[in-house]
Order: sequence, then structure tokens, then C-alpha cells
Amino acid sequence: MAQTDQTFLPFRKMHGLGNDFVVMDERGTTPRVTAALARAIADRHRGVGFDQLAVISDTPDADLHLTFWNSDGTTAAACGNATRCIARLVMDQTGQRDLTITTERGTLKAIDAGHGLTSVNMGQPQLDWHEIPLAEQIDTLQLPIDGSPTATGMGNPHCTFFVDDAEAVDLAMRGALIEHHPLFPQRTNVQFASLIGPDHLRMRVWERGVGVTLASGSSSCATAVAAARRGLTGRKVTITLDGGDLAIDWRDDGVWMTGTTAYVFDGQWRL
Repeated sequence: MAQTDQTFLPFRKMHGLGNDFVVMDERGTTPRVTAALARAIADRHRGVGFDQLAVISDTPDADLHLTFWNSDGTTAAACGNATRCIARLVMDQTGQRDLTITTERGTLKAIDAGHGLTSVNMGQPQLDWHEIPLAEQIDTLQLPIDGSPTATGMGNPHCTFFVDDAEAVDLAMRGALIEHHPLFPQRTNVQFASLIGPDHLRMRVWERGVGVTLASGSSSCATAVAAARRGLTGRKVTITLDGGDLAIDWRDDGVWMTGTTAYVFDGQWRL
């Protein structure tokens, strides 16, 4: 994705389980992505379309730095699936088997898990109300919202509802409503999950600043942590999303997420 013409911005389209990204490489170049540009590229009718735009840049502290833009032009501190996709991209380019990646969330480690799978340590979950953050000091395990959801921070806020049947939920209506709940001053990602087997959850996602998505890495991590805290599962689970499965393992050193990645195409955005 080398940039050779200032009139065009090269990009790569990738996805993790249908959670799709535009990836731009600003290493060695002047930063050019703005909120307005992100919104224009995100338009699925007049632009390229994405759930998140991920920008790779240089850092002296790790192999690379990632910045994430939502489709509405806001930024996010974490995006697990995009991190996993870009880790796979860079490992394939360089031949490395592991990487360190800095994000607003902190420094993350990614490894080649073999068999086409990539694992990323998304760090320790944030469980205290002020870390997530919530608007007031309150028990994060069961919020005073209809359905008694659990709040979890993974560098971004999450609100997880455990329901009998995730398929039956009106995700667009309820997700949009909960995203802007006053308990979440920075808005929130929203998940609806149901237990479908031992250590196996079915989950659907409403993503803050995006809407309904086929998958979400940080949401999967948050849901796995919430399920373990509530005694519904152990700390190692399979999450089945609309786009496929992710393996989540909440270890002593953080929440590890493992799954597939996919390259779709390269293109150029005309400025």
C-alpha cells in the first residue's frame, strides 16, 4: 500500500468474520485521515463502506501503532477484529510470528496461532465503574437497566445483556436505545448473548458509532468476561456471532482473542 501519488490514498479492505475494515498505512507519510474523510469512505453507497477504518502509523515503542475510526467519524480506543486483521497482514509481510502493537487501549501482543488463525491479547478488562466509564458509582455486574446487563471496559465501554434467545432480540431498536443510555457518558457498545452449550455463547452486536455488525472482537471479549463473572461459563469460551466463531480466553495476563482474518481487495481513494 505504498503511497506514490498525493491525489490518491491507497487502502486495503479486510474483514474478521464479516466485521469489515478499511486499512490505511500512514507509516513514513503525513497523517491524512480526518473525521470527514472517514465518514466519506464509510458510506456504503458513495464510498467504500466499513465498520471501522484502521490507520497504521509508526511508533518507537512497538512494531506499529493503530488508530481506529468509526463509520460516523468518531474514534475508538480498541477494535479487536481490526487489530487481528492488521497483525496477520504485517506478519505475512514481514515473516514475524509475533508483534507488539500500540493503541489508545495500550500495548497489545499478537501472535500467529497457526492454521490460519491469529491471536491478540486485548489486555485486562476494566471492571470498576470509573474505568468503563459509567456516570455514577454502581455495581457493574448488574446495572439498574431493564434486563440487568453487565458493564465491562475493554478500552471501550460495553453493556452485555444475557437473554434466553439472542436471535429474538430487536437488535437495531434496543441497541440504538442502550448506546445512548445516560449511565454511559461515552456511549456504549451493546451485546445480547444467550448460552447455547457448555462454555459456548451466541452473541449479537450493536457497535457504538456504527450500528449492527456481523462480529466484534472487543464485544466478544467483554461478553466472555461478563459471562464468567456471572458464573454462566468458565473463562475460556467460544462466541458464535452472525459472522462466525471467535475463541476467547480470559487468562491472568489478559483476554486473548483468536480467530480467522480475510483480505478482500486493494484500492485507491481519490482525494
